[in-house]
Amino acid sequence: MKKLFSKIVILFSLTLVSSLFFSCRRMEGYSVVLWNIPEYQIQDCEVVPVYALSNISHVYIIGAPNGEKLEVPLWQLTQPESKSKAIKKAEQYKEYVGKYASVKLDGLPCRAEPANLSKQVYRLRKGETIKILAKGEGDTVMAGKEALEGDWLKVLTKNGTEGWCFSHNLILFDMDAAGVQSGASEVLTEENLGDSTFEGIFDKPWYPEKFQAMIAEKNIDTTIVKAEFNFTIDSEKGTVSLNMPENKEAKLKAVKKSWDYSGYEKVGRNQYELTDIPITITYRKDDFIVVRYTGSSGKPQDFSLIATEEDLTDIIKEEKRRRSDLYSKIVSRGPNYVSSSYGNLNLTLNGNFNWTNYELLVPNVIPSSAKAGGSVLLKYGIGEKLKSQYDGVLTFKFDGASEVNFLYKTESDGLRLENATNAKFEEGMILERSSSSLVIYFKANK
Repeated sequence: MKKLFSKIVILFSLTLVSSLFFSCRRMEGYSVVLWNIPEYQIQDCEVVPVYALSNISHVYIIGAPNGEKLEVPLWQLTQPESKSKAIKKAEQYKEYVGKYASVKLDGLPCRAEPANLSKQVYRLRKGETIKILAKGEGDTVMAGKEALEGDWLKVLTKNGTEGWCFSHNLILFDMDAAGVQSGASEVLTEENLGDSTFEGIFDKPWYPEKFQAMIAEKNIDTTIVKAEFNFTIDSEKGTVSLNMPENKEAKLKAVKKSWDYSGYEKVGRNQYELTDIPITITYRKDDFIVVRYTGSSGKPQDFSLIATEEDLTDIIKEEKRRRSDLYSKIVSRGPNYVSSSYGNLNLTLNGNFNWTNYELLVPNVIPSSAKAGGSVLLKYGIGEKLKSQYDGVLTFKFDGASEVNFLYKTESDGLRLENATNAKFEEGMILERSSSSLVIYFKANK
């Protein structure tokens, strides 16, 4: 018995060691560093091993020369690939190793192509530092009738934007792996002009990143996307507030806190701690930050947050108006709809319904506890793949039962509903219909 137990212990130990060995060796691949990492003496253009990708924090975990593993923002590295391919890619950047530039003109455009009329992808700030990646051939830039001296340079900004900028309003300089600058008598930096990176976080609301997809798709679940869920630093009132919803998928608890603002301290590269407030802010891009809040439990929670160009309150109002117009269109086709097999459906403009004689739908579609009446709304959106087949999603909240969802399409003489009970939902949208869906056709009966 003792021998058997010893064998089991040895087998378990070997399995554990083997598991740890292979988990430590697992890699995403190799990447080229696009912007130096002075804290670890890593020069741009170096090839580094990439061990993991964090979609929550938008960082890669890479190996430093001293053996440590560190987090690096995604924009700072090329896409991981095989070591040989990464070494070959590094050759593309070798001509401009250690070459950076400081911006002389506030609002200087960064363009999609090396042409003065090309689409503007970013506006540079005075004193902003950018990385020079390459030189390209482009259009001549004119000042009146005179051609400006300079070159079109492919550049990388600290928010991860790549584009083309004409060098006339740039101060070029060298920066080594330790961050020491040389090659220019006067270099404007954001530090010289004040910490504009942190100041860019002020006086605007930052919202949960999960809102971004719905805003981009213009299919917003207004029961999830709410303007009150935000993080703000109000310089005028001198307050900080953090109001975040619960996120079960990311294992984040709801937070609703506010504090008096008294300052900050820069504690790392683009990382800031608020004075006497249990919050650390990591700047990733102009429109993306990560806020780490440490509550009374001592367990930190990381919230990935975005800034929107439009006011979220206006976006929500517009979405509610859009859905109201869609619903009014459905009611105007009826408001009474009749199906020979699935009963009579009556809709009202104030969002109520009455559905009778639906027994054939019980209990597979409509719960047995459901009453005839309830409320109806356009709560969810639909993904791009479904937009050619359906107008949207109708959500029926039967009295005495949970909600029942249907994909719907308005027809010339009626309304088509498709059961969406087993459809694929994600971020307030139906992305894929159910594999075996019941279709109900109601004829309008005015």
